[in-house]
Parts: sequence; C-alpha cells; structure tokens
Amino acid sequence: MMRSGKQSTPPAEVRLSDEPGGARLVLQGRLDSHGVAAVWSESLRLVGTLAGRSIVADAANVDYLDGSGASLILRLELAVQDAGGKLEVQGLAGEPAKLLDLYRREMPKRPLNNVVPEQHSFVNEVGRRTALTARNFANFLTFVGQCAAALAAAARNPRLVRWKDVLAVAEEAGVNGLPIVALIGVLMGLVMAFQSAVPMKRFGAELFVADLLGLAMFRELGTLTTAILLAGRSGSAFAAEIGTMKVNEEINALATMGISPVQFLAIPRIIAALVVTPILTTFFNLFALAGGSFVVMGFGYPFITYVNRILYMVTLPDIAGGLLKAAAFSIIVAAVGCQKGLTTGTGASAVGSSTTSAVVTGLVLIAVADGVFAVVFFALGV
Repeated sequence: MMRSGKQSTPPAEVRLSDEPGGARLVLQGRLDSHGVAAVWSESLRLVGTLAGRSIVADAANVDYLDGSGASLILRLELAVQDAGGKLEVQGLAGEPAKLLDLYRREMPKRPLNNVVPEQHSFVNEVGRRTALTARNFANFLTFVGQCAAALAAAARNPRLVRWKDVLAVAEEAGVNGLPIVALIGVLMGLVMAFQSAVPMKRFGAELFVADLLGLAMFRELGTLTTAILLAGRSGSAFAAEIGTMKVNEEINALATMGISPVQFLAIPRIIAALVVTPILTTFFNLFALAGGSFVVMGFGYPFITYVNRILYMVTLPDIAGGLLKAAAFSIIVAAVGCQKGLTTGTGASAVGSSTTSAVVTGLVLIAVADGVFAVVFFALGV
C-alpha cells in the first residue's frame, strides 16, 4: 500500500523491551486489518512471556489505527489482566484515543472464547429453582392484586374499560375458536361413548352411556378441555402479543404517558375471556353429546331416548358448577398470559420463553384449581 507517490507505508511492527520502570511493548506502523493480522499472534506471545507483570504499551509511533487496531490493544489488555498484570496504553491522542475508548466501552470485558459456562450442583440448582419459583409466585400475586384493583375501578366506572378491545379479543378467542372446540368436542364425545358402550353392552346397559357422557362433560371434562384449549390458543397469544410490545418498549411508553399497562392491556383480555369461556364450554358439551348420540343410535336406541336420559341425569347444579369452573379457569388463563407477557425479558427468545411459560403455568394452575373445586364440591355435596 502506498501513502503517496513512491513512498511505501511502514508495516505494523511490535517489539518488547525491558526498562527500569517495567516492560514496554512498542507498537508502530499502521494498525489496520492487514497490519494487525501480521502482528496479532506475536503480540499475544510477547505479553504471555511477562505473566503477572505490568506492561506499558507505547503507541506513539502508530501511524494509523482503526477498529482492528483497537481490538488488538483491548485483547492485549485482557490477556495481561488474565495473567494478573496491567497494561497501560501511552502515546495515543486525538481520534485514535477516542476510537479506543469507544471500543473499550462497547466490547465485552472478556473474550467470548474464554467464557466458562457456570456450573451448578444439584443442591444449588434446587435452591435456584426454588427461589425462582417463589419470585414468580410473588410477582403473580402482585399482578393479581393489580388486576383486582383495576377490575374494581372498572366496575365503578365502566368507561375505563376499552370495550372495543374487549369485543375484538372476544371475537378472536371465542368466535374464531369455535371450530376447534366443535371438532374436539364431537371427537371426544364419539370416542368416549364408543369406548364406554362396548364393555357396557355385555350387561345390556349401553343406554347408560348417555348418563355417563352427560355427567362427565357437564361436570368435568367439558370445562377442563375447553380451558386447556383456551390456554394453548388464547393464553399463548396474550403472552406473545404483550411480550412483543414489551420487547419493543411499548409498555414503557404507556407507563411514561401515565397509562397503567394492566388497565390498558390485561383487563380487556380478562373480561373477554371471562365472557366467552362459559359459552365455549356450553358449545363443547353440546357437540360432545352430539358425537355420543351417533354411537347410542348405532346400538338401536332412538335419539329422543338418548336426550331423555341426559335430561334425567344432568341437573342444574351440575351445569352451574361446570360453568362456574369455566369462569374461574378463564380468569386463570387470561391473567397468566397477560402477566407472562408483561414480565417478558429482552430479545426475540424472551417472547418464546414467555409464551411457553404462559401455557405451562396456565395448565398447572388449571389442574390445581380443578382439584380445589373437586374438594369443595364434595364437601358441599354438589
């Protein structure tokens, strides 16, 4: 490379000298990509021979320095620090010094190839997981309190609720979710009726499949399956939508404008889920009973007989209990989805983690709540 006319640019050079005040590493020439490539290995070798000693890097004779040269100097600093010493850069001024300071602020403190993955013992991992679970539970309780306060404020002043958003979420979570609810309902009713009727036919009791299917759907399976579908379809969507807003710092913008993210984003979704889930549960039960009717009629019983058995066996408390559970499950799913979205970290992977966590946490809480309902209903004799 020529600097001008016939005069060649001096190449990059590096040499080490011992002085009374300590070792001095002299850098000179052009520290660009070509020059740095030529002296990189030699520079690291030289500083490696002075383990634990302080070194002065003399850059007064450096004719040119770009990002490659700054990276070399920073890499030498890290190498000396790892050996227990210290590297002091002298002789840089003006733009090269500013460039080096900029790179020093932006580059990691240690090179990536020297990073050792953190090791956890079994006891440490159990403790870490326990602390994380406790922290997540405390955050969820805080979010529940915020939602309760926001719902109370909405009850006092309904104009605080964004009803257009409630309708939009209800359409997405309810109306658009009806096809999958109908499909799963028909298949579940068909399979359960067939699997129950085959052994019961030995005793001539295949008609009582209607009793079994009606009670199972209205009291337990219809509500539980609908809640699971809601968690996988809508709870994950809530977490992904709000999580993406969190990553894009839209949540921080709302807080800056004095708008509560819980009131603005979570409450419309919770209200919409609370409205549509009992309706979806009712449709699921009806489609499941419709699927079971094909099996019963296949055994020679008329449709009216099948309907009469269901009306005789299923009582109003059974239906009311199932709908009450559906309402509780809908609040759990929507609240968990919104809470996981609002606590999303940074980066695209954080949105995926929040979505997965929303589904898993929602399913776990649904199972726990279903067990609590079972104990309460048994104690009340329902």
